[in-house]
Amino acid sequence: MHLLRQPEENIKVFSNALLNAKCKVGQCKRCFHLTAEQECEICLNQQRDQSTICVIADSRDLIALERTREYKGLYHVLGGLISPMDGIGPELLNISHLVKRVDKEKTTEVILALTPSVEGDTTSLYLSRLLKAFVKVTRIAYGLPVGSELEYADEVTLSRAIEGRREIE
Repeated sequence: MHLLRQPEENIKVFSNALLNAKCKVGQCKRCFHLTAEQECEICLNQQRDQSTICVIADSRDLIALERTREYKGLYHVLGGLISPMDGIGPELLNISHLVKRVDKEKTTEVILALTPSVEGDTTSLYLSRLLKAFVKVTRIAYGLPVGSELEYADEVTLSRAIEGRREIE
């Protein structure tokens, strides 16, 4: 409704911007994040920890993690999750590129930051079995969102919160 109320010139500018983005934005040849260049800004930033790779399903996850300003390493975008029910096997994801990166780039740790779902768990298990002989493989902790009440949390979330506990510093 908002767009329909805009002057025609504004709509033309907006639509041209969308077309330009569609034509110019592609994937980073190293991590598969969105970029208009050969490599994205994150991969080109030598200030980042080059020995750690955080594996995520798509660029939206990367953006969410970057908003925290906590993670200082590199990323690898899989392009989805393993989902046999949807016909998505490991060969359709950027998994072979990840294995080559880990070997080539002297990676010391791979952090799996995948959705806590059947597909995310399946993908994490597959990747950990594939990589743990070569590199330290860790997974982000899962638990309760800030401000939530324990009585409303499901059993799986509570179980993972208990399992992922750590000492208070």
